[in-house]
Amino acid sequence: QVQLVESGGGLVQAGGSLRLSCAASGRTFSYYAMGWFRQAPGKEREFVAAIRWSGANTYYADSVKGRFTISRDNAKNTVYLQMDSLKPEDTAVYYCASDRQVYGTNWNRMTQAQEYDYWGQGTQVTVSS
Repeated sequence: QVQLVESGGGLVQAGGSLRLSCAASGRTFSYYAMGWFRQAPGKEREFVAAIRWSGANTYYADSVKGRFTISRDNAKNTVYLQMDSLKPEDTAVYYCASDRQVYGTNWNRMTQAQEYDYWGQGTQVTVSS
């Protein structure tokens, strides 16, 4: 049974930083790209960032490019999201997810939530102004 468990959310002032972690278990973590999504109240879930299985390539939504960094440690079965220069509009529940394809490489596909088959429970990030 695949499980993804996020941690690291919380309340931070605008301009501050948070680091989210997502620990995976239940299948070979290093075979799959991983993504982060977020959902604010009353809004649809949106893509934030993705990282390929090897960690060598990353992709970001324009809204977070230059402020957020996705990384992974395949030895620890963990993916991270370092969030800097946080803004109030970053407030949302953040979810990590595992790509449904082995060794997926298509960024356009990996921005779509339906292309991920396992999801974490989410962690709340609140940025105060």
